[in-house]
Amino acid sequence: MASSRALLTTATALLGAAGVDSARVDAELLLAHSLGVKRSRLMLVDTVPTEAEAVFAKALARRVLREPLQYILGRAPFRNLDVLVGPGVFIPRPETELLVDAVLPALRAVVSPVVVDLCAGTGALALAIADEVPGTRGYAVERSAAALEWLRRNTAGTTVQVVAADVRDPALLVELRSSVDAVVCNPPYVPRDQSVEPEVRADPDEAVFAGPDGLALMPAVAARAAQLLRAGGVLAVEHDDTQGESMPALLSQLDCWGEIRAHLDLAGRPRYVSAVRH
Repeated sequence: MASSRALLTTATALLGAAGVDSARVDAELLLAHSLGVKRSRLMLVDTVPTEAEAVFAKALARRVLREPLQYILGRAPFRNLDVLVGPGVFIPRPETELLVDAVLPALRAVVSPVVVDLCAGTGALALAIADEVPGTRGYAVERSAAALEWLRRNTAGTTVQVVAADVRDPALLVELRSSVDAVVCNPPYVPRDQSVEPEVRADPDEAVFAGPDGLALMPAVAARAAQLLRAGGVLAVEHDDTQGESMPALLSQLDCWGEIRAHLDLAGRPRYVSAVRH
């Protein structure tokens, strides 16, 4: 049996050499996963059983190759939840949690609010909102067959309904038109030629890239949100940090939007836009 300290020291060095910025944290999470304990309990582990060491070695080898940590662990943290993830679905990132904050005040003022999560992927946004606003009726819209498998697993037993559909379809959720309280969306928005980290390359291309300027899907998102939202309903859409001016400008071209605001992420970069339906 090896000592946990020695394993973590070696793993941190290997991950650092592979270009992983969060090498120590990743090493600890992988070891905790291999042991079946929480990361906070690692300090109580002196030695690692042979079986767990073997599991850790395989997981470490995958991470050294820059496979996303979340795929190896099989889950991704999001707000107060863990969502199931794996190949075929986009991994939700911490900055996307800001979209939840953007719509919470409006939703908490409504009894049994209705929320639509466009380009839902794992369903993280809809699920987090439903978790934090009791009584929410959520709809998670996704077109990818692979992503839908993960979305259905994550939403099973919740109040979030899966909608297998394309955001570009003008007939999307026609029965909800002009009745939705909030629309949230983390669409593909990365410009096609933009360089990204290896972990992002592991995400499905269709969930990451959106044409030369990254805005290919944004007109459809704005149009569907305008159809679905009631007067006073709120829209929050994530975008690339190069789109801090173009996304508000896109919404400004439509006379159905008011209170259009650009927002920064925790690193001070342009990250999402919000607006209120007239």
